[in-house]
Amino acid sequence: MSELIDARGLSCPQPVLDTLTKIESMGSGKLEVLVDTEAARENVSRAVQGKGWRVDSIAEDGDEYRLELIKE
Repeated sequence: MSELIDARGLSCPQPVLDTLTKIESMGSGKLEVLVDTEAARENVSRAVQGKGWRVDSIAEDGDEYRLELIKE
């Protein structure tokens, strides 16, 4: 089962900071992050990849994005 961060409505860099804090506490596993701007989507993706996580998928629904992140 994956963890979830709902960062919709938050301005950058808060979605990135929240995500980095969570992945550091998890170490590995699956994490879903909800954001509602392209900038947050790109920034979160870049930040987690720099920490060794992989963006498994990005689902777009209107102005919202669901990022599925994995580190094994």
